[in-house]
Amino acid sequence: MTEQHDRVLAFHALHASGCFVMPNPWDVGSARALERLGFPALATTSAGMAWTLGRPDTEATLEEALAHLRAVSGAVRVPVNADFEDGYAVDPELVGTNVRLATRTGIAGLSIEDSSGDPTEPLLDLDLSVARIRAARQAIDDSGTGVLLTGRSEGFVVGRPDLEETVRRLQAYAEAGADCLYAPRLGTAAQVETIVSAVSPQPVNLLANAPFITVAEAADLGVRRISVGGTLARTAWGGFLAAAHEIADAGTFGAFRDLPDVDGLLGH
Repeated sequence: MTEQHDRVLAFHALHASGCFVMPNPWDVGSARALERLGFPALATTSAGMAWTLGRPDTEATLEEALAHLRAVSGAVRVPVNADFEDGYAVDPELVGTNVRLATRTGIAGLSIEDSSGDPTEPLLDLDLSVARIRAARQAIDDSGTGVLLTGRSEGFVVGRPDLEETVRRLQAYAEAGADCLYAPRLGTAAQVETIVSAVSPQPVNLLANAPFITVAEAADLGVRRISVGGTLARTAWGGFLAAAHEIADAGTFGAFRDLPDVDGLLGH
């Protein structure tokens, strides 16, 4: 048995019952810190990774993303889920090719989303989106890794917050082979409850990028998995920028108080 195989099995087991938090590191250091805090799994963030490269979200290349997945999954012992964006392709065959490459990086799961990048038509056609999930499913099956596949519908992210359409898409992705379903940027408990009920018994991932819900409340609604996307990275950027602005604007260093012992956290 390989280390990846063991992590994949552990990741699937986490989705069988209960509710777990899978926070999103943006580099090797933040991944190791989160692992040491006791989280049972981690997830990459495309936004957080892109910011480390000095670019906005979605502007990293496939090669950069694969290198990032290898680095993060190789730095920790817990399962890592990949934010694999749109599969770095539109065509289903190319999505399958890229997913096969991702399964070789040591990850335990990955997600494929349906955003188009076109502000006039921000979601890909449903039939095409389903074909892309099928291609990802086939690529994973052909790889023999068992990597867990998450189907994402981005309506609430791209300005199309249509709950009925989101449900229709997530149900179609489940039928196409997605193991877990995910609609980022839901903002109310009622919306979460609707999604969970609509795709049951498939597990649902909830994005917690605002304090509208607690872990206990999400668990009570039947959520299986909680991630935070790029929000931990934005929190770090917030502290960094606040301190930098203070230095630039006031010439003072008040933010340099009560700072964490990072060496102590990451040391052996």
